[in-house]
Formats: sequence, C-alpha cells, structure tokens
Amino acid sequence: MRRRVKITGLGPVTPAGIGKEEFFEGINESMSRVFEITRYDGKGGPYVAAEIRDFELSEWVPGSRNPKRIPRQTQFALAGTMLALKDAGLSFEELSRMDPVVVNGSALQDPEISQRTYTLVATKGPRYAVPAAIFDAGPSSTTNAVAKLIGTQCRTMALNSACCAGLDAIGHGAEMIATGQTDVALCCGTEAPLFNQPLLELTMAKLSPRNTRVPHEMGRPFDLWRNTGVIGEGACVVLLESESSPRPAYAWVGGYAYGNDDEGVPGNGLTETIKMALANANCLPSSVDYVNAWGPGHAEIDRVEADCLFRAFGDRMRRIPVTSLKGAIGNPLAAAGSIQACSTALSLHTGRIPPTVNWETPDPECPLNLSREFRDIGCSVALINSHGLCGTNASLIMFRE
Repeated sequence: MRRRVKITGLGPVTPAGIGKEEFFEGINESMSRVFEITRYDGKGGPYVAAEIRDFELSEWVPGSRNPKRIPRQTQFALAGTMLALKDAGLSFEELSRMDPVVVNGSALQDPEISQRTYTLVATKGPRYAVPAAIFDAGPSSTTNAVAKLIGTQCRTMALNSACCAGLDAIGHGAEMIATGQTDVALCCGTEAPLFNQPLLELTMAKLSPRNTRVPHEMGRPFDLWRNTGVIGEGACVVLLESESSPRPAYAWVGGYAYGNDDEGVPGNGLTETIKMALANANCLPSSVDYVNAWGPGHAEIDRVEADCLFRAFGDRMRRIPVTSLKGAIGNPLAAAGSIQACSTALSLHTGRIPPTVNWETPDPECPLNLSREFRDIGCSVALINSHGLCGTNASLIMFRE
C-alpha cells in the first residue's frame, strides 16, 4: 500500500522574509520586494530584481566558514535546511536514523563561480581557470553540501528540469516516501541568478525589464498591463515525512505530475499535467478550492496558464481563488515551485490566502479570481503549478487533511 506523505517542516529563504513566520507575514503584505539591484558584476545593467538583502550564512548556519567559497544558491539551501529541521523539531541525530533523502532542484548552475572563471580566463589566460567551477557550480553540489551539513550517510539527487525543478524535487521526494523507499526527504528548490549573466541574457530575451523605472510595479501577474515579469532569487526546503511520523502536518502531498508542451506554444502542456496530478491524487476537479499559480507576469505565459486552468476546471475556474507570488518576490526560477509549496501549505494550515501583488486591471483573457489583498477564506484542496522555459510543466495537489 502507498503511504500518505505530509509536510512537517518549512525553511523558506526569500526576499519577503526568511523563516516560516517572517515569510508568511511578508507575502501577505500587498508589497513588492522588487528594486533596482545593488549587487551585480558587469556593465550590462541597470537591472531590477527581487533580491535577498543582507543575507549572512553564519546567521542561519552557526559555525559556517568561508561563505564566499560557497555558491550563493547553496548558501540559501543550507539556511533553508536548518530552518526546516528546526521548524519540525528534528535533530541531526534523529534524522541520521531515518535514512534521509536529499533532493534539490535548480534551473541554472551557479553563475557567480562560472562568471568568475570565464572572466579570469578571458583577462589573464587559461592558467587562471577556477577548478571549483567543476565541483561547486552544479545543482548536485547543493545536495552534497546539505548532506555534509546533516553529517550522515544519505542518498542525494539533483534535478535540472528548468523552472519546474523545485516543485519536481517535492514530487520526487514524496514518491519515494509513498513507496516506502525512505521515511523522510529534504526537498529543496534554490536559485541565485542575480548576476550580470544571466540577467543580461534574460533581459535580452524579454524575460526581465529593460529599464528601472518604478521597479516595484513591474511584476504584474495576470494584470492587463503586464509585460515581462521580474527575476528573483531564493530557496525553500520542504521536509516531507510518512504518515507514521509523530510530528504534526502543515498539509499533505496528494498527487504530482510533470509533462511537456507541444506545438511550440509555451505552457500549453499544463492542462494535461494538471489532470494527471488530479488523477494521481484520486481527486476530482470539483474538489480543488485554491490555485497557487505560476503566473510570472509575462504577457503570453500568464494568458496560456489561465487558458489551461479553464480547460482543466471549466467555467468553475472563475470562482476558485487564485494567487501568484511573483508580484511580491519576482520569479526565482527553480526556487519558485518550492516557495509556492511552502506558501500553499501555510495557507491550508491557516486559512489565509496571499494577495497577488500589483494586480490592478483585470485582463479579459485571464478572468481569474484574484485579489490585491490577502483573503481569510480557508481552503482544503490546493493546486500548485510550475512552468519552465524549456517547455516543462509540473503540478502538485496538496490537501489540508
């Protein structure tokens, strides 16, 4: 028999707040954390983005040394791990007896290390290449760092399914628990793309704004006047356990599915992914009473997601409450799905649904039930969506009980 999977610990590291309490308070404020960024290396800017300001690894991981040698996205994951374990009340010693699994999802290899070695080779010659780029820049280096922090033998896996990777990590970890392969999984999505590259390429691809005028108003999910969306950074570690765990659940992972687009239309494969996730959760579409949408604030992708939701839920979609977090914290690529999962678990637990920041003018092509303010309306069954630039899609169904 398949086991039920519950969320027992949350470790968000985001521009809206670090730690469960600060994060949930932050995303329920009608406030954007998008500014002209103050930290980037290069001459391609200026840029706007949602960055985590004044982050210090030692504040969250006591005794950490030489943080400058640890990629920023790995630092976020380490901080999130400590927060999630503390939130669950689970010690390293207890964890070591549970055959833990660590799953991380990142869309990009660490740009800081990669950029450093490219610059040194270009300016000083091949003898100045940075060997650490091979060992520390990839997504697998993050899982290895988390395993080392835990201090016990554990299985690790790194996923690189574009912006879906954070939600895919949770889906993969949940499947391992449900099928009895492990009793506990630390599932993370982490990303730190706020460097001259890839911000330069993202801007040229019209996925990041070209100017810095009123940056806090630039991320406008599902709004009629949305444009490109805004990039962010961050991470979230979600601690999953089997139903036999003595720790209480924020929410339960019901079903998960992933799929790809076809016919060259970004996001058009999301409908089937939603339907498969519902089927895997043994859940009727009529049961879903909340959607935490991908909604990056991109003119085309938002419209396609809205269309996919109506294809999955019919005209009832007009009444289902919907949230996008991207207006508040930007789009942290692979970290977005895990942050959405954290937000949704807290919404199921508390009954409070965050606002869609900067949504002001309804778009007739996105006739969704959105709000600029938080709503205390409660929800029992939630859908979370992710979409990746390479045509990947992922959906997760989450239950309150």
